[in-house]
Amino acid sequence: MSLALLLPAALAALGALLLPLLVHLARRSEQRPTDFAALRWLRQKPRPRHRIRFDERGLLLLRLLLLALLALWLARPVLQGIHGGTPWVVVSPEVDASVARQWGGTDSESRWLAPGFPPLDSPAPASPAPTASLLRELDADLPPEVALTVVMPAWFDGADGERPRLSRAVDWRELPRLPPSAFQRGATEPPVLSVRHAPARQDALRYLRAAIESWSGGTAIATRISVADTGQPLAGDARALIWLAPGEVPPAIRRWIAAGGTALLDAQARIGDVGAMTPYWTDETGATIVEGGALGQGRVLRFTRPLQPSVMPQLLEPVFPARLRELFAEPMPAPARVAARDYAPLSGAAAYPQAPRDLQPWLTMLIALLLVLERGWATSRRRSAAP
Repeated sequence: MSLALLLPAALAALGALLLPLLVHLARRSEQRPTDFAALRWLRQKPRPRHRIRFDERGLLLLRLLLLALLALWLARPVLQGIHGGTPWVVVSPEVDASVARQWGGTDSESRWLAPGFPPLDSPAPASPAPTASLLRELDADLPPEVALTVVMPAWFDGADGERPRLSRAVDWRELPRLPPSAFQRGATEPPVLSVRHAPARQDALRYLRAAIESWSGGTAIATRISVADTGQPLAGDARALIWLAPGEVPPAIRRWIAAGGTALLDAQARIGDVGAMTPYWTDETGATIVEGGALGQGRVLRFTRPLQPSVMPQLLEPVFPARLRELFAEPMPAPARVAARDYAPLSGAAAYPQAPRDLQPWLTMLIALLLVLERGWATSRRRSAAP
């Protein structure tokens, strides 16, 4: 740990230390010569004696210290290389709080894995946050020698495309996850992908549902989709739509696409105001399977053939789920839900430089205290004439 100055040129203000010295020399307790009769018994030419003498030395030292601290305050002192060895334990808000608080202790700093890293004894944050970003932020803020324990649910949202790499080894623990209703205060998880279908498209729907469920491990909940008939409105935060219904696309859906959405339409669906359609997916013969074009700020994709294996054998191929997901790659990123056991951070990244600790706030309080003490001393009635 070392002391550094961000503005060392400000130490030139130490020249002000001469002011209290001059004031104390010029305003000593005044001694005026007074003639009286006994002077005739003194020698006519006594040897003059001069010496520098300071009155009120304690007050003088206090004022010198006050000015020195002001000059140091202007120089912006900071402490570098601060090392703290207290281990940190961060717990995901998606873990049961009663279980999570068992990880807290007097020998560790226990926090929620949430923006600001609030203490573990405070209420759990009401909404999730990107886990990878929080882990990297925490790794950058903590000194390299601080041990870090992370308690996560069995699966969670907020994962990046790859496992995070931190500058320290992390003790990665897994606990049961809270039900969505408990974590989000009664709200269910909002869907990201909406599927709307006509009754006649039930057979085609099962191929799409199987492909979508395979995107994140085989559960429709984990892929966050909403499947309903065409009469149901889209969710407010829907980012992609699969429309399996013949005939004209409703105006509400067209407005949603024009506002920036991406819709994959049935082969018999009709929609106006779409620019030139270009191939997005072709088979081995070069025939187009899915074509697309722009509509406002969004995209319109459309199958060119019915979703039946006899007409579209690609439905049964192992690559069909991946090709279907590629169609939504631009507006809809890869699913961010991951199993905790597959997302334990790697170590080996370069340690982040630690930010120095600013000492100005502490100096401000010390200067204010000394100023009050100096004023009290200077105006005390028990003193002689104030210098």
